[in-house]
This record gives sequence, structure tokens and C-alpha cells, in this order.
Amino acid sequence: MKILCIETTCDETAAAIVTDGLKVLGSVVSSQEKLHEKFNGVVPEIAARAHVERILPVIHETLSKSALTLNDLDAIAVANTPGLSGSLLVGLVAAKSLCLAGNLPLIAINHLHAHVYACQLASDQPVFPCVGLIVSGGHTHLYQYEDPLNAKYLGGTIDDAAGEAFDKVASMLGLPYPGGPAISKAALNGNSKAHSFPRSFIHEPRLDFSFSGLKTAVRYAIGGPGCSDLSGIVLEDQQIADLSASFQQAVVDCLVAKSIAALQQTGLNNLCVGGGVAANGVLRKQLQTRCEENNLNLQIAPLELCTDNAVMGAIAIERFKAGLFEELDLDIKPGLVRH
Repeated sequence: MKILCIETTCDETAAAIVTDGLKVLGSVVSSQEKLHEKFNGVVPEIAARAHVERILPVIHETLSKSALTLNDLDAIAVANTPGLSGSLLVGLVAAKSLCLAGNLPLIAINHLHAHVYACQLASDQPVFPCVGLIVSGGHTHLYQYEDPLNAKYLGGTIDDAAGEAFDKVASMLGLPYPGGPAISKAALNGNSKAHSFPRSFIHEPRLDFSFSGLKTAVRYAIGGPGCSDLSGIVLEDQQIADLSASFQQAVVDCLVAKSIAALQQTGLNNLCVGGGVAANGVLRKQLQTRCEENNLNLQIAPLELCTDNAVMGAIAIERFKAGLFEELDLDIKPGLVRH
């Protein structure tokens, strides 16, 4: 079985061909990072237009890398939720067109659950059932998975996602976009205890997150309460390093604490972590330490599968086996997931 997976939920145009043995025959990701850099965040209209320009070349290159044609495929899969409406539409229209041209079945992919499935791609052992932590620019959620296709929401952010907080704080500190890698780099020379930033809900049993207060605390640390314009404030390198390290540690503490709590509350032993923020080195190390201390199994998506990609669309294999196909009137479900 060979499935072409398409990913255009945000600002990466990606395609991959995967087999039912979870072998990747070809994968292409076209990044828009440079297009959005000067805006310190993704601009939806720019993202959608870039997808229109890139989607067909990306699909063509993926087929070429795989030495396959449309006639060699068994299905087309596309992420139709969640995400930016304009971006999602580009991928969905491309997928439907290929289904019509090749008389192929259509499979819908949930982008969030695909992030967790990336952990299965990196493991030679089953990772389900598990607790899944999805931590990215738009989402920070915990789910309980009985299997890849059945997830129960456990908790998540009530305001900002962790990745969004990284981007916003990086902008406050004058660091480049994307903020995650920039803050991690600056934090290497910083003192994570220099600032005592809040860790919302960390001592409560609820499995939710909140990072808006943390962002505000960083802002106050830079300019003081009531400061509406940080542009005139010049920070020394060490100040930036200390603020970065302290902020990063606060985020990591919350993510680790709630992940362990979710495992304890569900009685599960497997933790799977995916999404762009899962590439953070401090998070990966501290999750590993805490899981080892509690005799828990940890599987984090490999670095190349943390940020948006189409390989994680291999979750479509599970839907194919279950006979879960879509009609060609399938629509997008844009926006952020908030419960």
C-alpha cells in the first residue's frame, strides 16, 4: 500500500509517500520561514498564496523522489484540520483533484493526532495506548490514546500555546523569528533561576496550561508594569540570556509536570510527544529524566518530524486499514482547537 500525504495546515507546504510498513518512499517540505520572518509570525494571506505556488511542484518532486506515478498510489491523504483556512483549502483542493484524476480514495488527516503518530514512525515497538502531548505554535494539548484513531481530550492551554509564547517573548527580547530556536540559543548562556516567572496550574490536578500570564511577567521584567512600548529598551546580552533561560524553564516545568500528571491520572506508561516545541532540547532532556525516575516510557518525535511535515500523515495508513474514507465534498475545519 502506498499513500500520498499532503500537509498545508500552516506555513509549510509538504508531501510524502508512505507505505503500510511505515516506510517513507519520498518526502518534500517547502518552508515559508523567510517569508514570515520580518512579521515575527505567520501571515495567513501570505501563507495561502505561497501554498498555491508551491503545492504542485512539491507533489511532483515527491513522486519523482519515490520513482512513482499517480497510477502507483492507493490513496490520497490530506490534513483538513486544524489550521489556517486559506492554507488548508490549498491542500484539500489539490488532494481532491488528484483523487478525481487517479480515481483514488480520499483520507482525512487530523494534524494534531498526526503529530503524535510521528512517534510511532520513530519506534520499532507499538507506542499506543499512550498519553500524547502535542506542543506547537498553535496548540498545547494532552490526549489519552487507546489507539491511533481514538483519542480522549485530557487538557490543554486555556489561552496561548507554548510555541506562540516562545515567538512573542522572542519578539519582546529582540530575537528573530521563529522564537523557539532563538530563545533556546540565547538561553544557553543564561541563568534559568535569574527570574522567578509564574507556572500556572502546576500544583493543581487539572491538566491545563496557561502561558499568557507568563508572557506578561516577561514583559514586566523587561519594562516594568504599565510599559506599553518596549522598542526603546536596550537589553544587554546577559539580560537577554537570563530572561530567555528563565522563561524557557517556566514553560518546560509546566509541560513536564502536566505530562507526568496525565500519565499518573490515566494509569498509562507510555508518553508520546510531538509538535514544533518538542524539538526543544531542555524539554526533551527533562522529560527523559522524569520518565526514567517514574519508570515510564518516553517517545519523542525525531527532530525532523517535530515541525510540520507530511511524513506524519502516515496516520492515514491506520484510517485506510479501518476503511475510513471521505467523500469528495469533504470540507476543512479551520481554526485552533480549544475545549
